[in-house]
Amino acid sequence: MTASAYSLSVLLPASGFEVVEGVPVMGGNQGLDRHSHCPYCKSWLFTQPRGMDAFVNVRATMLEDHAWFSPFVETCTAEGFPWARTGAPHSFPDMPSAEMFRPVVADFVARGPRP
Repeated sequence: MTASAYSLSVLLPASGFEVVEGVPVMGGNQGLDRHSHCPYCKSWLFTQPRGMDAFVNVRATMLEDHAWFSPFVETCTAEGFPWARTGAPHSFPDMPSAEMFRPVVADFVARGPRP
């Protein structure tokens, strides 16, 4: 959504997420997913994914310190450039079903929290 080969975000529990400055505006697809943008530059800030109200996808570059972040899952690779891969341990050509995502979550838990 910001003219990049990647859409890098961090999936966070909604209960631990808070906008502390400014008032984001809705943008992009205002249907199933709720994309929030900066009202000034219209950059995508975060999304509440459809069917996952307990979570928020935050653009990794919106974090004060994003140097610790490395991709763990990449999705929708069928839509991307064949040369643009993140090296994430898990990769899917489209959005995985909840059933397919369970082993990914288990692997994330097994590897422990970061940073």
